[in-house]
Amino acid sequence: MQFSEEHNAFRQLVREYVEREINPHVDEWEAAGEMPLHDLFAQMAELGFLGLESQEAYGGQAADHLFTLILAEEFGRADHGAIGMAVGVQVEMATPSLGEFGTPEQKEQYLKPALEGRAVTSIAVSEPGAGSDVAGIRTKAVRDGDEWIINGSKMFITNSLQADWLCALVRTSDEGGYAGMSQIIVPTDAPGFEVSARLDKLGMRASDTGALSFMDCRVPVANTIGTVGRGFQQQMNQFIHERMWANYSSLGGMERALDRTKAYLKERHAFGQPLMANQYLQYRLAELAADVDLLRHYNLATAAAYMAGENPTRMATIGKLKASRLAREVADWCLQFHGGTGYMEETWTARYFRDTRLASIGAGSDETMLQVLARMDGYWV
Repeated sequence: MQFSEEHNAFRQLVREYVEREINPHVDEWEAAGEMPLHDLFAQMAELGFLGLESQEAYGGQAADHLFTLILAEEFGRADHGAIGMAVGVQVEMATPSLGEFGTPEQKEQYLKPALEGRAVTSIAVSEPGAGSDVAGIRTKAVRDGDEWIINGSKMFITNSLQADWLCALVRTSDEGGYAGMSQIIVPTDAPGFEVSARLDKLGMRASDTGALSFMDCRVPVANTIGTVGRGFQQQMNQFIHERMWANYSSLGGMERALDRTKAYLKERHAFGQPLMANQYLQYRLAELAADVDLLRHYNLATAAAYMAGENPTRMATIGKLKASRLAREVADWCLQFHGGTGYMEETWTARYFRDTRLASIGAGSDETMLQVLARMDGYWV
């Protein structure tokens, strides 16, 4: 897989944007518990960051998938994880179903403003009693003429305090398990919708994350994405986009963390020599770098398969499992090698340690990834 001059120029553009417009504001945003997403997404749309693979008619760039990989990697290199997650929600988690299954009217009204940076979006799947177990969702929509009446709640919803609309997965029939679900666009100004709580998290502190309530919330039936009753299947496809983004983003973060740790160990002296003179530190960092390199090539293979029209589910799932665990390992060792300094909140290692912990929980837990693989590979009874 070769990157063109255009790909490399795009990488440089994104990297400069992150260093200039994101990193200087991280402390301020973490203290506030949110980022100014409407302003940031407007900037990103102007630079061509949003909707890279989407149709030009709806604000997209009609670019190849490698541009998405580059965007994720570079936002993964930011001084915190919240911005990469917020951008990922906007472009790879809340909008793919709309882009693939939505009507022209839906795309004009909802997708285009999102890709042009005029609207913030969110994906509403998880509930208080149903996280990785998507089949357990209970939020229900009942049809009343040309409207859905939605009742229930959602939990751990990223971007939700600023979102203009949600891609919500709800039950639209009494069928249990994986059947009878639909994806519905819910404008956040719809009567009966509210953010019931702002959630306080261990990491990703600049990400606005909410608990949502639907109390006789009315939205048009015309807001249904794709086919009524096929929401679960559509959402599973959307999850694959989410996992690929997570894998690409994790790589960028790990590469930068190892580079920063290497520089620190060469500068920091103990016992009359640089810490990097300790052979154990050399070998451990070399081993971690080797694992990161394996992930880099696996991500490229995943991207190549996707671009060739192959089903990337298995590769994206393996990548998500391995990338999440490796990110936690890299964060732990980088903090360890910084010693007491690394344990201080003023040092980047503390934030990176906190932010990476979500990787094995969000977008499908490690256990869910293993369950998916066991089923696909015939280990399921």
